[in-house]
Amino acid sequence: EVNLGRINRLIGADIPVETAKAILTGLEIEIRNERTDANGDTVLAIAVPAYRVDVQREADIAEEILRIYGFNNVPNPHYIKNVITYGNQKTPNRLIEAASNLLVGQGCVEIMSNSLTKGAYYEGLAAYPAENCVKILNPLSNELNVMRQTLLFNALEAVALNVNRRNGDLRLFEFGNCYFFSPAAAAAEDAKGTLKPYSEERRLALTVTGLERQPNWSAPKPQMSDFFTVKYLTEQLLQRFGVNIYEGFYETIESDLYSEAVAYKIRGKKLFEMGVVSPKLARGTFDLKQPVYFMEMNVGHLQKIVETVRVQAVELSKYPEVKRDLALLVDKSVTFSQLREAASKAEKKLLKSVGLFDVYEGDKLPEGKKSYALNFVIEDTTKTLTDTEIERIMG
Repeated sequence: EVNLGRINRLIGADIPVETAKAILTGLEIEIRNERTDANGDTVLAIAVPAYRVDVQREADIAEEILRIYGFNNVPNPHYIKNVITYGNQKTPNRLIEAASNLLVGQGCVEIMSNSLTKGAYYEGLAAYPAENCVKILNPLSNELNVMRQTLLFNALEAVALNVNRRNGDLRLFEFGNCYFFSPAAAAAEDAKGTLKPYSEERRLALTVTGLERQPNWSAPKPQMSDFFTVKYLTEQLLQRFGVNIYEGFYETIESDLYSEAVAYKIRGKKLFEMGVVSPKLARGTFDLKQPVYFMEMNVGHLQKIVETVRVQAVELSKYPEVKRDLALLVDKSVTFSQLREAASKAEKKLLKSVGLFDVYEGDKLPEGKKSYALNFVIEDTTKTLTDTEIERIMG
């Protein structure tokens, strides 16, 4: 049964009973009975055709009547009642919107792709095994027979589509869900008939390829995108949300998706991984001859970090900062992040930043060694530093 009076109040228009009945009849909805309730509203007993699986509730009937009656025939109210609310929650949607605005401002283009993808992409992969794919029971085709575990293959499809149309200079990003099935969880006794073996994760993918800068009169040589292009964009994104990139650390990873790659870990979890897409994958599967650089980030983990960030404003210091350089001969296995972390532990209060401005590796150095040139910025906001204090810190 549907109450036409209640439907009119929901729509916000006084639709005559005969008009509403004519619309329902025209939509092959059978009117079996009609009565008037205690409030004087007309109540209809109706039968909806079996093929109209989208019509289940009285609100659905209101929608059917309205779309035929016409939205433009509903009068605008003379006033609107609304309560102004203020919310400062860092919700995922606000985070995604802010991240999108920043990336677009950096020359990136947002793409949207299908969560359904080829199961063949995952065959033989160690990074994302095929048995962890969520399989579709009634796939439309072999091209759309599993749910994606990573946004990488969608990104490579988009790159291939553009490169084949002579648009090879790309900065693409996408927010999308990835889906996973755990065979081990499915084998557990308490998992039978439940969704415990299944999980999903919101991710951000960033893909860079081709020229970073077209040649012009001031820079006649073209500049190609590289790993540091995608690294710069990623770190700009973290800084936009007040994340201290020095709180985490990079580590080299081995993956059959990349020829070279690193993972960034912060607060005990991997936040993102990025690297050069394996030529075997890019060229062999997608026929891409140009290098492709890719980053994939866990948006849920980023959201948890951002929720703890507190922005504080402080006055500019009245006292000058001091800059010092050091040239260090270190083992090739030593990374800049290790040196920066060691320096930060040695001087937690006055050391403001550590930078790397030169790296040298050559036959003039001992075997297995490299030279790092670091610059340090030291500042005391309460007084001018003396030479003795600076030498102590540098020591």
